[in-house]
Amino acid sequence: MEIKKLVTFEDAGFEQWGVISEDGAGVYSAVSLEEAFFTPLPETLEEFINQGTEGLLALADSLEANEKTGAVPANPLHTVHILTPLRNRTRNILCVGKNYGEHIIEFDKTTEAEAPDYPIFFTKAATSVIRPEDTINLHERVTSEVDYEGELAVILGKSGADISESEAMDYVYGFTILNDVTARDLQRNHKQWFHGKSLDTFCPIGPCILLRDAAPATFDIVTKVNGEIRQDGNTGEFIFSVPRLITELSKGSTLLAGDIIATGTPAGVGIGFNPPKYLKSGDIVEISIPPIGTLSNTVK
Repeated sequence: MEIKKLVTFEDAGFEQWGVISEDGAGVYSAVSLEEAFFTPLPETLEEFINQGTEGLLALADSLEANEKTGAVPANPLHTVHILTPLRNRTRNILCVGKNYGEHIIEFDKTTEAEAPDYPIFFTKAATSVIRPEDTINLHERVTSEVDYEGELAVILGKSGADISESEAMDYVYGFTILNDVTARDLQRNHKQWFHGKSLDTFCPIGPCILLRDAAPATFDIVTKVNGEIRQDGNTGEFIFSVPRLITELSKGSTLLAGDIIATGTPAGVGIGFNPPKYLKSGDIVEISIPPIGTLSNTVK
């Protein structure tokens, strides 16, 4: 089978990672494949990504052997608990602001987008990351303006600095979904973006990693709140492409394998409505990016 999606999950209290089956209904455990075919596979998806092409080849060999023997069955996906793909974050998530023209218009309350000449970068604290289905905390003692931002996130597969735009996609391992949850009042009060975007639970990521070679040229992004479509965009609207973002971020700075880059959000965020539609307790936020899947979280 062709490897398209990797996932970290919990089954019977044991955390592991694996490959989503071609029909999307099951997951093959890397632990089980290693035991059945004596293929050395690392314990975590972070470690596997660091193995690059060599790791993918070893995994493909195990899956090919399994197709012939049927030694390792796929666990039904609905019976396992999906975790955020990269569990052991030690580095902040790298983020991009104002990468869609229509979002600039709604955020700046203008009639015409004034696109920046260079990407606007900030980070979200690693401690803000949560899993699919985890609860987003409203932090009502701290903020009263919690907003959502559905985004495509890029996961790097190797380290490098001063990466040229022509080589940048060689550094991309795959893609996932990220909700850049934001406290708009903190963002406004502190006149910068880090604190308002880094509160605990403000960075849901998942549900899986779609490998670069399985990705389409552009991605649709749809965000729903309680079933209502709020955002409906496409990454073809980017002001700065993924290669340009990687090139700019790597100028004089080393990016590491496993780094996550959130690429910006399309129009339709809560602050863009009149009156604003901020998140409230009980809301369900669903961000869908075919063919990656859907990232869903409840607000409390």
